[in-house]
Amino acid sequence: MSWYRNTVWFVKGLREYTRAGYESASRHFNPADVEVDVAGRSFLVTGANSGIGKATAKEIARRGGTVHLVCRNEERAEVAKEEIVTETGNQNIFLHIVDISNPKEIWKFAEKFQNEHELNVLINNAGCMVNNRELTEDGLEKNFATNTLGTYIMTIALLPLLEKAADARVVTVSSGGMLVQKLNISDLQSGNGPFDGTMVYAQNKRQQVVLTEQWAKAHRNIHFSVMHPGWADTPAVRSSMPHFYERMKNSLRTEAQGADTVLWLAVSAEATKLPSGLFFQDRQPVPTHLPLAYTHSPPEDEEKLMQMLEEFSQKFKSVSPG
Repeated sequence: MSWYRNTVWFVKGLREYTRAGYESASRHFNPADVEVDVAGRSFLVTGANSGIGKATAKEIARRGGTVHLVCRNEERAEVAKEEIVTETGNQNIFLHIVDISNPKEIWKFAEKFQNEHELNVLINNAGCMVNNRELTEDGLEKNFATNTLGTYIMTIALLPLLEKAADARVVTVSSGGMLVQKLNISDLQSGNGPFDGTMVYAQNKRQQVVLTEQWAKAHRNIHFSVMHPGWADTPAVRSSMPHFYERMKNSLRTEAQGADTVLWLAVSAEATKLPSGLFFQDRQPVPTHLPLAYTHSPPEDEEKLMQMLEEFSQKFKSVSPG
């Protein structure tokens, strides 16, 4: 059925995920939803030095929020921070250098952050698509380490801080590519069979949807959401999907268009009127499965994923320095 899922997803993408799809959907947006003052609220954005992360951080900064940029590359992060401060006039922009593929670093960062800052909204945006199987220094497959385990640890490590906050939210940037994948817990690190970076990434994004749904059940006073930004022209798309980029570059969304629903989920009052745990596209909740695609997984697999990630995370927590 993979050919069916891929074909349906691509046709859906041509109709909805491009710039034209955004322009069509945006006719129904209420601009007032995001015309808000968020001064006094604290936001943490991972992967914030470029693409959708930077576009999101910049828009939050324009609205007066305190923004914590979590980035891997210090040089690029400093440039991004300076750009955001200069363009928005907001001085409450803070930089943290963390490699989201390194679980020990995340634990260490989160412990320090909790002792020094408040947090209202966590935006899990950092991600990667590595097209060949690479292992991190911890022996983790890099896509899994960044997209799934990194997102998991960053979230659970900051949950105690979010539990104390008013109107706490967690927004995770996923992808419509997850629609072609059924949750597979038998090979989380993609060590069996041929390695296809695009499908590994899509599997990670399916895992993020499951995480969001499970967290929403377990933490009722935090609003969780996960979203698809559409097909946007970002540095990550250019470098990780060069053939797709060349084919689609004239139809891709801008970074700001890709970030629009992230911003809406992070700042609007309307977002939290909807149930926690939903998957969004262009400010609307949308199904997490294609018709007839057979990508539903049994509840026990979803619970097992949470258990496996908890075991991974605790292993790295126990050896975390400091």
